[in-house]
Amino acid sequence: MARTQMLKLPEVLEEIGMSRAAFYRMRARGKAPRIRKLPNGQVRISRKDLDMWWERCEQSAA
Repeated sequence: MARTQMLKLPEVLEEIGMSRAAFYRMRARGKAPRIRKLPNGQVRISRKDLDMWWERCEQSAA
């Protein structure tokens, strides 16, 4: 079984061109990709969740 690629928040922010503050504002409105918090407190976002989020953004822009 293939492992899902897990991205660090700075990698995601760079890809989507957004500041950390803007990302967390969007997350508070329920509009950001799903995050997963690790036991050590670090945050990860799966590549699959980010790709699905991109698709939703494209659909709502169309």
